[in-house]
Formats: sequence, structure tokens, C-alpha cells
Amino acid sequence: MTSEVAIPKQEANVLRGHEGAVLAARFNSDGNYALSCGKDRTIRLWNPHRGIHIKTYKAHGREVRDVHVTSDNSKLCSCGGDRQVYYWDVSTGRVIRKFRGHDSEVNAVKFNDYSAVVVSAGYDRSVRAWDCRSHSTEPIQIIDTFTDSVMSVCLTKNEILAGSVDGTVRTFDIRLGREISDDFGHPVNCISLSNDGNCVLASCLDSTLRLLDRTTGELLQEYKGHTCKSFKMDCCLTNDDAHVTGGSEDGFIFFWDLVDASVVSSFRAHSSVVNF
Repeated sequence: MTSEVAIPKQEANVLRGHEGAVLAARFNSDGNYALSCGKDRTIRLWNPHRGIHIKTYKAHGREVRDVHVTSDNSKLCSCGGDRQVYYWDVSTGRVIRKFRGHDSEVNAVKFNDYSAVVVSAGYDRSVRAWDCRSHSTEPIQIIDTFTDSVMSVCLTKNEILAGSVDGTVRTFDIRLGREISDDFGHPVNCISLSNDGNCVLASCLDSTLRLLDRTTGELLQEYKGHTCKSFKMDCCLTNDDAHVTGGSEDGFIFFWDLVDASVVSSFRAHSSVVNF
């Protein structure tokens, strides 16, 4: 008999400190720490289990839209309204490098598996890759085949996946130089991969999450009940790939059964939009 992961029915803790909207929240790889960023131009490091604020990172000139930490917890990358990608030292809080090149606001950042490359996505319809090991601030790769803003990125060992307001999720095989495009028919504002890497989950602005088989391109399931029409809201699968979760513009958090798409839990966590 396999034990099921308990689905939350209410919040476990509330972390207070940001002066304004929180635009993203991310756990580190082992789940012991969390990072948040927002309209107050700061990034904050927390121990979420004890509700303790550890450190604040300040350097961005405008709102911070996304943040990611390396697997060894030593470096951060962040992005936002000032069009730059920042590369930080976690312990000192010092900015190691600023990557400039996006022509507009930057929506998403991710480290690759080896923490040697940062990939960013922006309103300028491009995805850019930056080398953290060199002293160059120029991108090592630019992907600009999108026809609208790029909102979200995911990385595998050999691929970059990106979701765009143009309604597509595009997969770029770095080794083969090949691009595959899946059209969801509605603006995509967030994507995430299943833990086994076989499926991509896309949050679309028609208040629907869609699960796609990456090999066949088949639409496997749709998840509804939440409201997502105007804001970027994250979505993901639980660690056992048994449930899908996402936020809602009315302040609710939803959990769906992966297979039959039934809502197994929903509760009000905020008074306004849940960005995650």
C-alpha cells in the first residue's frame, strides 16, 4: 500500500514583511527555506517552517517578478521591471553580476541543473541564456521566435521550455538545435513540468490549467474552478504527481486530482490574487 501525500486544507504559516504585493515565492531544493519577491523591489529569505525572516536582498530598481536559488543554496538569480537579471551571493547579499540585454520587463528566471547558466524570459518576446561562470554580461543564446510576451520557463538537462502569451509552449532542444511548438489556443502565463518530466502543465488566461503529454503532444486533462484572466499565477504538480495545484484571482488555492480533474481541496488563503 502506498501512502498518499496529505493535501493542505488551510495555511500552515504566514510570512509577513513585504511592503506591497508579493509576486513570487519559491522553496529551495530541499524545502527548508523559501524566497519571496515583490513590488517593494526586495527579495526576502525565510525559514517558512518557523516563520522567521532571515535576510533581505536589495538592488533592483523596480519590482522583482521572479527569483530562483541554486541547488547548493549559494547563489540567487532574480529579475523584474528594471529589465535586468541579477546574479547574487546568498550569504553576503552582494550582487555578483547584472545581465543586461532584455528590451523590456523580465518575467521569469531559472538556473540550469549545474547552476552555470541562468535562463530568463521577458516582455520583449525573447528567452535569453546567460553564463554565470564567465565575466561577460552578454547572453550566450537568444531565442526570439515568440510573437508575444514570454511569461514562464522550465529547464531540463538538454531543453528549455517556455510559455508565452501567444498561446504556445515551445521546447528548444539545445543539443539538436530543434524547436517544437505546442499551441494551447489561449495565452499561457505559467508552465511547470511533472516530476517524471513526461508532462507539461500550463496555466492559461481562460481560467483553465491544461496538462499535455510531452512526447505525443496530446492534451491529457483540463482543470477548472479557479479564476485566471488577468494575472500571472503559478501552477505545479505535487511531489508525487498525484495532484495539480494553482492559485486564483479571488484569493483561493486549489488542488485537483491529476487523473479525473476533480477539486479535492480549495481554501481562501489571501484577500486578493494568489500569485504563488
